Amino acid sequence: MQNQRSIGIDRLYKNSWDCFTKVLRNEGGRGLYRGLFPQLMGVAPEKAIKLTVNDSLRNMFRDPTKGNIYFPLEVLAGCGAGASQVVFTNPLEIVKIRLQIQGEIAKTAENYVRKSATQIVKELGISGLYRGAGACLMRDVPFSGIYFPTYAAAKQILAGKDGKNASFDLLLAGTLAGVPAASLVTPCDVIKTRLQVEARKGESNYSGIFDCARKIYATEGFRAFWKGTAARVLRSSPQFGVTLFAYELLQRNLAPDIEPRPPTSVAVTPEELQGLRRSLGIHVQNASKSLDLVSVSDQTKKKKKKKKKKKKKKKKRNTRRTA
Repeated sequence: MQNQRSIGIDRLYKNSWDCFTKVLRNEGGRGLYRGLFPQLMGVAPEKAIKLTVNDSLRNMFRDPTKGNIYFPLEVLAGCGAGASQVVFTNPLEIVKIRLQIQGEIAKTAENYVRKSATQIVKELGISGLYRGAGACLMRDVPFSGIYFPTYAAAKQILAGKDGKNASFDLLLAGTLAGVPAASLVTPCDVIKTRLQVEARKGESNYSGIFDCARKIYATEGFRAFWKGTAARVLRSSPQFGVTLFAYELLQRNLAPDIEPRPPTSVAVTPEELQGLRRSLGIHVQNASKSLDLVSVSDQTKKKKKKKKKKKKKKKKRNTRRTA
């Protein structure tokens, strides 16, 4: 869906459902699982790094006095986790995408020979496997920055009176958090896909992220950036729901002594609000005093300048009279 250009070639798929039915009819059930092997090879280390980095950063940013983490730092922890996974994500994505579009290419190109994952890796080489890494970062960093704070907030909302989550709550929280994260970064995913796919005859070539975004907007319009949004949500939401569900259960059973990750920012108490108001009041007073001092000093400087000007004028007049 995301690789379809509206200009240059005929469109094969109208929408996500049309794509699903045509792939199933033309390529069978196996066509829906094309690119599964590299996905299985890369998803384990990718998710392991991502979840570990997120937990480590959340613990690093936590407030030791309250045991919680403030929202901006929570987003920063998620963004750091998203950046760390690109080492595995980018090679995985480019091989997976090229395997998945082979069925589409076979319909338009004559005598096309399908390639295996190993052949694609050999053709690309190490540098080629990281083609579009900037766009991959542009997608994964905000995705994790949205996903992990949303997941933590959903866990708190779904938690029982004792503050604990049932197994279904973890699965539901992980799935719900994937909806805004997957949908909002779809434009970045479209750009990444276009950069990583090998262009065919009649299709545009892109030199980079900004060139790709400019050409997509110029030839296909703003709606093209949101191609495949529904398919992304239907794939990413349950995937991350199952991942976080399994991660939480494994952590509970294999490492029950590990301290739970700090939750999202808790409500500020009235005493803390009063303290904040007092400190803010003091800062405001100090700031106003400093402003008053500055204004006074400015006024004195202006007066001195005026006196100097008057003295110069008097000197000029006196010299003229004597002359």
